[in-house]
Amino acid sequence: MPGTTFETIVVDNASGDGSAEAIRAAVPAATVEELPENVGFGRAMNRAARHARGDWLLLVNPDTEPDGDVVSALVAYATAHPEHGIYTGRTLHPDGTDDMRSCFALPTLRQYVAFALGLSTLGRRFRRLGPLFNPEELPGYDRTTAREVPAVSGCLMLIRRDLFTALGGFTPDYFMYSEDIDLCVRARERGARPVLVPDARLLHLGGASAGTSSRKIVMLLRGKCTFVRLRWTPGRAATARFLIAAGVGLRGGLAALLGRKSPWREVWRARRVWLAGWPAPEPAPTLTRHSASTPDPTSTFELPRRPPWSGPSLPRPHPPPSPTSTQGPAQPARARVPPGLPERGLAYRAMPLGWGLATVTARGGWPIP
Repeated sequence: MPGTTFETIVVDNASGDGSAEAIRAAVPAATVEELPENVGFGRAMNRAARHARGDWLLLVNPDTEPDGDVVSALVAYATAHPEHGIYTGRTLHPDGTDDMRSCFALPTLRQYVAFALGLSTLGRRFRRLGPLFNPEELPGYDRTTAREVPAVSGCLMLIRRDLFTALGGFTPDYFMYSEDIDLCVRARERGARPVLVPDARLLHLGGASAGTSSRKIVMLLRGKCTFVRLRWTPGRAATARFLIAAGVGLRGGLAALLGRKSPWREVWRARRVWLAGWPAPEPAPTLTRHSASTPDPTSTFELPRRPPWSGPSLPRPHPPPSPTSTQGPAQPARARVPPGLPERGLAYRAMPLGWGLATVTARGGWPIP
């Protein structure tokens, strides 16, 4: 996009396979920080934001491929509509169909009741039942037009840097999953209105590094239980955890009764782990002028005045989707650049267990050779 400066920042989450060196070789202008241990998605992104200087932060999953000029589509829309604060695009299956993972509804007890009764599975398998039994994936949304959404995935997220800083970045209590929901909830409290930009398209391979299905489900549930622990009242959070446990028990019990091999049986056996959520983090490092680790109580951040929304009205919020594509590790190290960017512009492939963040400044020229 003419007149726009891109800055590439990669935090390598202790991949231990030479990924950091491969990134430096493929994108010499990138800022690469190697961590001695895997601190998780949100905490790594917070560290990346400490290096940022641009007006916008662009989060891109490592297991993705651009379909067209994703960056220009997002930045152009965000520049024309800065009042939204947070933007996403369409994440697609390899065949070009939407994977329903770029945006989702907010958590509600209604969705957890559907999960406890096994209805959410029916809603996922039968599209007509989706809006009633599986509203978390927003199955009734037309993703071919621009529209406001309750929350967006960290798989593809453009956010104003001043908003990210005012929020203190991602809540560090999460290691992986649901931290993007948490961020959107807090951003909405400050007046942000996340929006989907249909012209920004990304092929998403879907969380290759999460390991076995049972391991991924356990991490997803830990994220959900952490969210209700932090954002809901104790009584409501306890009810949500009970309903989640009931849903897991139902699926695991049916699999055992029918003699079928199912990841839900292993997930049920690990219930003490995920019901507790992610453990509280250690104290955050000292902040710098550009950092985002804890909210600034003196922040005067304010979004531009929001004009009347001409798109469809939002439905009542519902829970986030289960297998969120929020953070999947990568394929073997290689850098991909979308059409229209210089060869050493944006590293779309971060590396196994590494996370990429680009900052975008809507002024100046290309500083990258």
